[in-house]
Amino acid sequence: MAEQESEFGKAEKASLLLLAVGQERAASVLKNMGPKEVQLIGTTMASLGNISSEMVDVVLEEFITQVKSQTALGMDSDDYIRDMLTDALGSDKAGSMIDRILLGKNSKGIEQLKWMDARSISDLIRLEHPQIIAIILTLLDSDQSAEVLGLLPENMRGDLMLRIATLDSVQPAALRELDDIMEKQLTGSESMKSSSIGGVDTAANILNYMDGAMSEVMMEEMTETNGELSQEILDKMFVFQDLKEVDDRGIQTLLREVSTDQLLLALRGVEDELKEKIFSNMSKRAAEMLRDDLEAAAPAKLSEVEMAQKDILGIARKLSDSGEISLGSGGGDELV
Repeated sequence: MAEQESEFGKAEKASLLLLAVGQERAASVLKNMGPKEVQLIGTTMASLGNISSEMVDVVLEEFITQVKSQTALGMDSDDYIRDMLTDALGSDKAGSMIDRILLGKNSKGIEQLKWMDARSISDLIRLEHPQIIAIILTLLDSDQSAEVLGLLPENMRGDLMLRIATLDSVQPAALRELDDIMEKQLTGSESMKSSSIGGVDTAANILNYMDGAMSEVMMEEMTETNGELSQEILDKMFVFQDLKEVDDRGIQTLLREVSTDQLLLALRGVEDELKEKIFSNMSKRAAEMLRDDLEAAAPAKLSEVEMAQKDILGIARKLSDSGEISLGSGGGDELV
């Protein structure tokens, strides 16, 4: 049973659990998820194929074990969230994430934006003050922000990225401006403490999700305006080739979440060092098959290869945010 459990990724486990609890309960759970999670779970459910009772038993047993270990009943939920994430990720990594979660909890307008397509969001905010646009972009997921940014006028992008990188916190007055844009009232009050948003890490994450040529142009513009800050952003950017710095256990965790087709496309044209890193963390048979497929594969469009690499990097960043793997910085800093 443990052997079968190891074959399941997080999405498969969640999908099996929701299929097991019935349609009504599953719908109640999905209502509390974001658009990307709903899409991922729905797609995974559709791809599971034949589900055996043993598969369901494995997932239910693990879920029950985890639920029994939870002791949040009777505690203040905000304090519980802060303590839980700080214990899991450390104070530095958890700080901005906690503020985004607790801010989003009180912001129906921001949550509504996350369900909108990028074109609609860009049309909604393009005429607003750049500082307001920058705040909105920091409160969206990085990949969604990147898509929205790509639809905004080219002459705005560099300035917006610099504003995002220099954002430190948002005051209640700024949130009220955000309320006016989205025509939704947040529950914050004058006494609400400011929440940490933006910063160099956020700017780097958004750029990581953007088209390569577009992000290059933006970096050039930012360098002309503020060379020191643009270098900080560049140092924080994590590119596909940087995966060679991830330890073997992290690569193995990542490979469990990546499809073979994605990997086959993403490895086109990358340095041999990274390919060997990938091969060495696969079974001998799987590595041989991947080598053969790479050699026999027809040429692919650069845009398709970049998209596959960005998808894998997105998975890697989510695993890093959850503390399952550790990513080094794009600047090559070592962990000490």
